[in-house]
Parts: sequence; structure tokens; C-alpha cells
Amino acid sequence: MKSFFFFFFLVVGLGFGINASASLNFTHEVSSLRLQRMQKHLDKINKPAVLTIESSDGDIIDCVHKKRQPALDHPNLKNHKIQREPPEFPKMKLDKLIINEKKEASINTRGAWQTWHTNGTRCPKGTVPIRRSTLQDVLRSKSLFDFGKKQQRRRFPLNRRQSNAPDVVTENGHEHAIAYTGASQSIYGARATINVWDPEIEVVNEFSLSQIWILSGSFDGSDLNSIEAGWQVSPELYGDSKPRLFTYWTTDSYQATGCYNLLCSGFIQTNSKIAIGAAISPVSSYTGNQYDVTILVWKDPKLGNWWMGFGDNTLVGYWPTELFTHLADRATMVEWGGEVVNSRANDGHTSTQMGSGKFADEGFGKASYFRNLEVVDADNSLSSVEDISTLAENTKCYNIKSSYNNEWGTHFYYGGPGSGNNPGCP
Repeated sequence: MKSFFFFFFLVVGLGFGINASASLNFTHEVSSLRLQRMQKHLDKINKPAVLTIESSDGDIIDCVHKKRQPALDHPNLKNHKIQREPPEFPKMKLDKLIINEKKEASINTRGAWQTWHTNGTRCPKGTVPIRRSTLQDVLRSKSLFDFGKKQQRRRFPLNRRQSNAPDVVTENGHEHAIAYTGASQSIYGARATINVWDPEIEVVNEFSLSQIWILSGSFDGSDLNSIEAGWQVSPELYGDSKPRLFTYWTTDSYQATGCYNLLCSGFIQTNSKIAIGAAISPVSSYTGNQYDVTILVWKDPKLGNWWMGFGDNTLVGYWPTELFTHLADRATMVEWGGEVVNSRANDGHTSTQMGSGKFADEGFGKASYFRNLEVVDADNSLSSVEDISTLAENTKCYNIKSSYNNEWGTHFYYGGPGSGNNPGCP
């Protein structure tokens, strides 16, 4: 039998800081059988569109009937009815802005949400906007199985992840600068406002993100449940270096279950104006205007689903309780902060930036921040986090500095340049 192979030439313009004018060019040899499998998977997740919107940044947004979205293909959701009754919001007034522009002396607002909104077209009522996945997206991944998934990585309990603990950086290539609650608490959600930047990424299979983690289960086992939301720059996943709104979930420590955004069945979207995986615009600039997004994830006390809010009372969608084991009950820990992948592609530490690419000590307008850290308790009430711990595995490359004041509550600055113009980073 003859074997047929196709060669795909991908050109990805990333605008990386170390080679800003270059594009990343590479080829793939793909067998016809593998190509068929890829296309079958794309046909499964790219549902028929009622309307298609072309974004100015190159994204294709498909407006899909909410009852035909990928989430409902999950075997645990075959009989699931999309929650129509609005969830009960936690008892605290939310911000009135989706994206806030902050300056030193005042707070100004602009109406920007996501880049695909700029042409004025919106998805019709009863549909949800879904960023279309392409064959090029799949080809950038290591394999079809890995497409849309975080790399499986070993995580140590936070009370062991100190300077004298086993080196989690060399174990899995992921580095963090995070704040976290104490272990074994009863937590039903979390909220924070996150500064948005466009950090530079050194190589295509690295990423930089800033997010909230809602966690329960064993950190050093195979049953960790995690719900995650924030913004990320991931050339491998999206083909560019734009910061994008993202979600993630897993019930088995990132082994097989879950995925980013809507790239597998699970997360049910209910909002017709926000596209998960689409670019956020505008972004912050060094010593200039600062932009941030507010993200809330909490467990609906009536039906038990984990809802995501973006900005004020804008509901994006929810993770059905049927997806989870430990999180079907409650969370036991929350983390807020940044994460990068250090692939050591050039036999040294990556220059991929975290946050703004500046260390925490530089402060407002220069370093990236999380502000107004809050958790949801068993009474569905939001309260400011008072006791947090912080962790940065490699403070010569990325660090974190927490504080408190009346306006920002519990907050922190975080990030760093990696090895970029930073000889102290090994």
C-alpha cells in the first residue's frame, strides 16, 4: 500500500523581542491518515455556524447555536440541560467596568473588550461566539492528543515548594510567581483584577500567562481538580503573540481530561459577546496607560455549577458540576499569579517574559499586578483575602511582592524578564 505525505509550510509572525522582525518558519510532514484524523477532530469541535465574523487580527469567530456547542458532546453531559436560571452572584458589589484604564491619579474608562468587536458585528441571540480552530493550529501542537492541553506536569504541595524543596523548575519547565491561600480551606470561588500586558515569548512552544487557579485534590497524585481563567500569550496554541482571554480545566492533574477554552467538551458558554480564546485589547504600556480585567469564578449555591464572570455581572458560562470529582463539592485552595514555560531551548534559561517583563519592585505602571484578591465562602459572600503566602521558584528570573491598601485591598506585583537583559537569571 502506498503512503501519502503532505508537507505543510507554516509561517508564524510572532514579533519576539529577541528577533522582533523575524517570522518563525517550519515545515511538517503529515501522513494522509494523520491529516484525516486532524480534520475529523476539527470537524468535531468546529460546529456549524449561524453567522461567521472575520476579526481584524485574523481570527474567525463562528456564532454557534448554544445547544450545538462542543461542551454538550461530553459523555457526562448527554442529559445536561443548559442552566437558564441566572446563578446567585456572591454578596458583594462588583466593578462596573469590563476593562479599566488606570493612571496614577485617576481612573478612566474605555469601551474596549476584545479585538473581534472592532468591526461592529455581533453574534445573534441564542448563539455563542467560538474562535474557529484551524489545521495550522493543530500542526503547531506536538500531537493531536496534546492539542489544546497543558503539558502534564508534576506539582508539589505548596507547603513543600520552598527554596529547599525539590526543584520543580527542572522537573517540568514551568516557573511561577504566585500568591495562594492556605491549604485545606473550604472555598467556593475567587475573584481578582488582573493587569493585561503582551509579554515577549522566546520560542513557539513556550507561553506566559496570568490567571486564577481554583483547586482541590492531591498535588502530588493524579486526581487534582483545577479550574483556571485569565489571560495568556501562547504562540503554539494561537499562532501569534497577542494576550488572549482563556479558560482551562482538568480533573486528573492535566493527564487526559480537560482543555483550554472550548477545544474539547466541558465548559458551557452562555454569553454571545465574549469569545474565549480571542485577543484582549487594548493592553498596558510601560509608564503609560494601564488596562486590567476582572475575573470571578464561583460555585452557584443552588445548582452547584462553577460559573465564570468577566468584568461586572457579565456571565461568560460555566463548568458543570458533573465534570468534577473533588470540585463537585468545593475548592480547598486558590492561587493567583503568573506562569511561564522555560524550555531551555538554547541551553540556558528562557528570555520569555512574565507579566510586563519587569520585576515586582518596579511597581505601578511598570510591573504587572493583581489587585483586590477575594474569595467566596460557604455563605456565597466575597471577602478580601487577608492571609496569603507567595512563591517564586526562581527569584532571579521572576519575583512577586504583596501588599495591602484600602483601594486595592490585598494585591501584588509580579513578573520578570527571564534571562532577557538579565545576566543574573541562570
